[in-house]
Amino acid sequence: MEYSNSQIRDLISEYIHNADDRKMLSMRLIDGMTFEQIGFEMGMTTKTVRKRIHKGEDTLFRHLPG
Repeated sequence: MEYSNSQIRDLISEYIHNADDRKMLSMRLIDGMTFEQIGFEMGMTTKTVRKRIHKGEDTLFRHLPG
């Protein structure tokens, strides 16, 4: 199933409580940025970004309708 950007944004806002994690998930899932690009923007290593995004995606996927 495909979700709109507004649906993804709503899920991120509802279930991701850390502001940096919300920003990174939006950059990845809505803006389509790479882990490397996000790391550069956020001042974090690619490894840290990847770990935090995967953790956030796991949280989001548990709450997807359907």
